[in-house]
Amino acid sequence: MKIIEHSYGADLDWVKPFANKLGGKVKGNFIIVPEDTFTGTRYFLDCGEDIVAYYVDVMNNKDIHLIQKNTKKDFIGIYYNITEGDVKYSSDSFALNVGRWKYNLLVIDSSLDTNYKIKAGSRSHAFCIFIKKTRMAYFAKKNNINFKNINKITNSSKNTIIRFDRMSDESYHLIEELQRFKPGGPVYDLNIRGTVHLLLSNFFKKMSATRIIIQTVNKLDLERIIETQMFLINNIEESFPSIETMALKANMSESKFKNLFKKITGKTPNTFFMENKLLEAKKLLEENQLSVSQISDKLSFTNNSYFASKFKAHFGLSPKMFANQL
Repeated sequence: MKIIEHSYGADLDWVKPFANKLGGKVKGNFIIVPEDTFTGTRYFLDCGEDIVAYYVDVMNNKDIHLIQKNTKKDFIGIYYNITEGDVKYSSDSFALNVGRWKYNLLVIDSSLDTNYKIKAGSRSHAFCIFIKKTRMAYFAKKNNINFKNINKITNSSKNTIIRFDRMSDESYHLIEELQRFKPGGPVYDLNIRGTVHLLLSNFFKKMSATRIIIQTVNKLDLERIIETQMFLINNIEESFPSIETMALKANMSESKFKNLFKKITGKTPNTFFMENKLLEAKKLLEENQLSVSQISDKLSFTNNSYFASKFKAHFGLSPKMFANQL
């Protein structure tokens, strides 16, 4: 497996060193890489106001381990990931699927190192935005977004910005629309800048409407929370384990565990578990192999009525109505 250690940033200082690490070169706004490693497009653009866009759509022809260790700690990366294939956010003790079908919106503070393991034959497809923390308040104010505690949120000594989430349908369609244009040239650059502005507006509006826990997060804390998320997903057919059990698994106090879990996922452990259970129920209904009652039993809902009420509250239709529309 080829190991590449690199950094990003809200300026273009990272571009040439990254191209060199990939064994490639910079040509205009493209990073050109030998086709025996990657085939496709890597395009970067300075959008002004301490914001950089980076678009990737490549086939991976080798197993790659990308280690991101940023030399500058003054920005956040917002990664809209519609990757197909085997790409995992990983550590020594876990590997978490990212991409279209799993987590496809990662918001990661530049102070945190990240690891991605990419299998040959997979397609890496992502739109990344790097913005300096000092610009976040300016952008929110400029776009009339009321962002409480923005100065505390962007203060690295008080808070680490981190979120593993799923992008909204609107964000997905914005990125999908951008794919209609051929990379390169002034028209494409204009569309990238427009897409960046709309994505950031959506992101900040969602962020401003959510209570953000002001707390620093280190790599070990992040890994332990992700491990508990994976435990919940891997045991989705069971009943929810207690907070006490989850906190013990994470080697944290219950209060620290609940706060960090909510900070990283935007949800309480119970809500996270239920939403993933309902997504699994939806998938089983779409497969049309089990009845509503069998799915309710398989996923350990208390009874069919409870399953139906939870499903309808989340998806707007009862399980039976949803199945009938397939």
